[in-house]
Amino acid sequence: MDSPIYNLSGKKVGKIDLPEGIFNVPWNPALMHQVVTSMQANARTPVAHTKGRGDVRGGGKKPWKQKGTGRARHGSTRSPIWRGGGVTHGPRAEKSYYRAIPKKMRTKALLVALSQKLRDGNILFVDAFPMREPKTAEAKRSILTLSKVSSFEKLATKRKNAALIALSAPNEFVYKSFRNMGSMQCVEVRNLNPLNVLQYTYLIVENPEQSLPVIASKISKSKII
Repeated sequence: MDSPIYNLSGKKVGKIDLPEGIFNVPWNPALMHQVVTSMQANARTPVAHTKGRGDVRGGGKKPWKQKGTGRARHGSTRSPIWRGGGVTHGPRAEKSYYRAIPKKMRTKALLVALSQKLRDGNILFVDAFPMREPKTAEAKRSILTLSKVSSFEKLATKRKNAALIALSAPNEFVYKSFRNMGSMQCVEVRNLNPLNVLQYTYLIVENPEQSLPVIASKISKSKII
């Protein structure tokens, strides 16, 4: 397996041999569903919060005497059946949605996502982003040029979740250049995860000669192979 490497002018400048263990993993829907939903749950911040009858203010006095009124018995106006009372079985902010994700499962799901992206023809390998200062205009020009590569035309027109740019090393200038483009996100290749790979239509891998060994090291650390 090999794939062409492009420069920011949209021209082929070489080829990269793609490891079978990274880009030829069969699709596993059960694994992907479990890992992605778990990651989404772990990123969830509990905000919705209702007050129970012990949390609402008031209701300390019995509304009327127990017998002799002809009305139903009540001990508090803050009962859930009263207006202004507590809420029964409502959402609580202290609820935890955390789900543990074993390292092997997370790494295997990343390989499955990368393999599917390649099969769909949505991975673009770029030699470098040679930005010496933060320039959004330069970032836009590079994306417009790369959109001329066959099957990557939507790079320039898609307004949301167009591309995830995986950098081989931290680059503040590249981060700041693409930060104002709402359809793009930059991330170090070592921080790639199944959720952000699937979230974006395209994956742009910068400097694949250095980036792919980083992914391969994840495989060895997880002892998948």
